[in-house]
Amino acid sequence: MEYVVNTRDLTRKFGDFTAVNNLTINIKRGEIYGFLGPNGSGKSTTIRMLCGILEPTSGSGSVLGYDLTREPEKIKKKIGYMSQKFSLYDDLTVYENLSFYSGLYGIPRKDRAERIKEMIAMAGLTGREKELTANLGGGIRQRLALGCAIISRPEILFLDEPTSGVSPKSRRRFFNIIRGLSDEGTTVMVTTHFMDEAERCHNIAFISNGRLIANDTPGNLKRNVITGCLVELEMADPLNNIRQLESLPYVKECSVHGAALHILLDSRYSLGSLKEFTGLSPMVITPTLEDVFISLSKTHRQ
Repeated sequence: MEYVVNTRDLTRKFGDFTAVNNLTINIKRGEIYGFLGPNGSGKSTTIRMLCGILEPTSGSGSVLGYDLTREPEKIKKKIGYMSQKFSLYDDLTVYENLSFYSGLYGIPRKDRAERIKEMIAMAGLTGREKELTANLGGGIRQRLALGCAIISRPEILFLDEPTSGVSPKSRRRFFNIIRGLSDEGTTVMVTTHFMDEAERCHNIAFISNGRLIANDTPGNLKRNVITGCLVELEMADPLNNIRQLESLPYVKECSVHGAALHILLDSRYSLGSLKEFTGLSPMVITPTLEDVFISLSKTHRQ
C-alpha cells in the first residue's frame, strides 16, 4: 500500500509551548484524510509543516517521498494548499486570478488557457470570467480559491478549514468536488469543524493539545469509541442537569446537543433506571462523529 504522507514523532515547539507533540500519521494515495480537533489543537501547525512552510523541531516526515526538513522546496512544487482565508486578489477578475496562479505554479504558457478553462468549469463560473472577485459570494469565492489551488494538478491537496463561513449548500457542493478529485487519484488532507464533512472522509485523525488521540475510519470510530448504550433525552434546562446525571453510577458520559442531552449508559439494562430517575423517556440513538469527538476530548482531558 502506497503512503504519500508519512510522519514519525513529528514535533513542533514555539519556545516552551509544544504545538504538535510526537505526531505519527500515514496517508494513502487518493484518500480524503480528515484532520479534526478543537481550536489550538495543532491542526494548522501540522499542515504548515507538511507543506514545507514550517520546519519541525524534532521527529521526521515525508510528503510524496520528499523529506520535510531537507527538501521543503520540492514539496511546495508538488502540492496544492488552500486555507479558510482564500488567497484571492479582489481587484482581479476570475480569469485574472486563475491566470496569475497558473504563472505562479509555472504552468507552461501553451497549457494555461486550457487549464484555466478547466478550473472555471469545475468552479461553476462559466460566463463569469470577467467578474471582479470582490463581487463574488462566499461559496463562489471558495470554489475559485480551490481552482487556484489545484490549477497545477497537484498530487496532494492540503485544505485548512476551507469551508468556514460559507453556507451548508456551498459546503456540500465543495465536498462533492473534493470527492471527485479523490476519485481521480488526488490525495486530500482537510481540517474541518463540521462532522457532516468528516463523515465523508475515508479516514479521520483526532488531535487534541498537539497529540493524536484517535485515527480510523468514521465507521470504526463510531463502533469502537462509544462503548455502552447511547440515548437522547429531551429535558428542561439540560445544562444545569448534566452534573447530577453524570453522578449516577450507570452514566458514563453526558453532553448537550441542542435542546437535548446525549447520555452514555453502561448498558441497555440501565434504561429503566434513567427513566425512573428523570421521569422522562430516553431514546436509544446511533452514535455520531460528534459524540465520538466529545467522548475522545473528555477522555484525553481526564
